Amino acid sequence: MEDKVLVCKDCGNEFVFTVREQQFYAEKGFKNEPVRCKECRNNRKAASRSERVMYDAICAQCGKPTKIPFEPKNDRPIYCSECFAARRG
Repeated sequence: MEDKVLVCKDCGNEFVFTVREQQFYAEKGFKNEPVRCKECRNNRKAASRSERVMYDAICAQCGKPTKIPFEPKNDRPIYCSECFAARRG
């Protein structure tokens, strides 16, 4: 096995798919080689995170308004981050 030079499908720049990365992909069972360079992969991840819709909710424990990344259902309690952490810890 040796390093491979691939071309990013987003920016068109060449990037190296190292032997260590190839071994990691094989261990994880990934069938396809990466099609984007690290910078373009990171940009896509950041863009998808920033598009996340946040919903308003009221903490079931302390009553403070909070935002959550899923649509609240009336049958389940919602907690602010502080109360959620306290319940877990």
